[in-house]
Amino acid sequence: MKSIIKFAIVLMVAGLLASCEDFLDVNVDPNNPTTVTPDLVLAPAQYYTAYRIQSDRGISHLGNMFMDNWSQSDGYSWYSDEFKYNVTSTFYAGTFNNTYGAALKQYQILANLEDSKYDNYKAIGMIMKAYHFQILVDSYGDIPYFEALGRSLEATPAYDDAQAIYEDLITQLTDAIALINNASSAVTPGADDAMFGGNMTNWIRFANTLKLRILTRQCDMSGRSSYIQAELATIASEGHGYITGDVGVNPGFIAKETNKQNVIWDELGWDAAGTQTMSSKATCATAYIIDYLTATSDPRIDYIYEKPATGHKGVPQGLLDYDTPVVDQYMPEFVSNIGPGILKSGDQDAIIFTLAESYFNQAEMRQKSFITTGASAQSLYESGITASFLYLGLDAADAEDYYTQSKVLVGWNSSANKVEAIITQKWIAVNGITAEQSWFDYNRTGYPSGIPLPLNYNATADRPVRLAYPSGEYSANGDNVPTQPNVFTAKIFWAN
Repeated sequence: MKSIIKFAIVLMVAGLLASCEDFLDVNVDPNNPTTVTPDLVLAPAQYYTAYRIQSDRGISHLGNMFMDNWSQSDGYSWYSDEFKYNVTSTFYAGTFNNTYGAALKQYQILANLEDSKYDNYKAIGMIMKAYHFQILVDSYGDIPYFEALGRSLEATPAYDDAQAIYEDLITQLTDAIALINNASSAVTPGADDAMFGGNMTNWIRFANTLKLRILTRQCDMSGRSSYIQAELATIASEGHGYITGDVGVNPGFIAKETNKQNVIWDELGWDAAGTQTMSSKATCATAYIIDYLTATSDPRIDYIYEKPATGHKGVPQGLLDYDTPVVDQYMPEFVSNIGPGILKSGDQDAIIFTLAESYFNQAEMRQKSFITTGASAQSLYESGITASFLYLGLDAADAEDYYTQSKVLVGWNSSANKVEAIITQKWIAVNGITAEQSWFDYNRTGYPSGIPLPLNYNATADRPVRLAYPSGEYSANGDNVPTQPNVFTAKIFWAN
């Protein structure tokens, strides 16, 4: 795994940035600026967001492993810890350490801005903090929150209750929307905003969509119905609605330029010289997902996964004997590696929130009667499938041909369990993109059902339901770190 330091971003430069390309220049440590203006903080912070989601061993990578999307080609020993569910204090520790130390640290600079002329930047910082903190809660449970990000003032922040954090995230998002709505005379970001280009209406929609994700995660909890309905009413009365496209980060990615390519393309596709990376060769589809997509006549199979000349082939996770029954059958050239709908180009956007997920979250809340007006659950479900098809490179007609099949968990009317259909289709839609969301959904609902465990996993427990606190926390903040909950059985609060 390449170090995140390779992309250390300028926060102090002499003069103005001439173009978006400069957001990827490497000069000085961005974490310790003496003076800084928000336009020099925003794009680097957003790059850190993209890296935490999309990089090799980023959180989406973990979701792809835990949810049986990705396996390992013959000739490589890349994912032994993932297949054995070896969730220790060092396993994917960057999810915790680098989120706090890089992305959140930069967004805190924006959230702390006091001059009202920067209220739009302040709001963006608040929204992106909520985005990251939710993922941290969903991964770890209780985390440092209220005292976090102020190490100069509080070097050993307390760990806070996960549900209390969730409730404050909703408050912060509401406050951020109010800042934007009242910031008519404030500075508006431009090219330095690598997500929405300074379109503050889209930032409001994204904040509402994050609220919906937070509320959906809690929708099966007892005693939360009134709270959820009140917050959904607030979203409805605000009036801007939800995102209308996939949310991506692009601070000026440049194909075939060293240290400037899209994150997932550079690490799981092709390097700047055009050479396929070792991680790309090592990473392939599982046998289960290939069989599933084939059985449901899903044309997305050719976009989510590369199709070798010999036809699609997946590898069971944790396979111990690659040479049975045929020697070399699972070499990279014969298996389905990551496909062209995921790996599009070296300058593609790094997607951090899919439009498909937004529709599926709305569909679930509509089906469960938390949302009672507007499009039907079926219409929202089918819109989610269509959004997935469009992102991967197919068209709406292809989507319609697919979801009008009389197949369980594909066709709405053919699926007795509508929620299982919604969650299953979300699992397919975020495959290779934001797959951590399907892991969280599985922990909450048990869907999609039937996903196998790795062949070399010898325990009787199901897949992990949380990550372990990193070892560095025990040495730096040992008095506050909770006793580590069982990573296989102690579910996050919204799944209990």
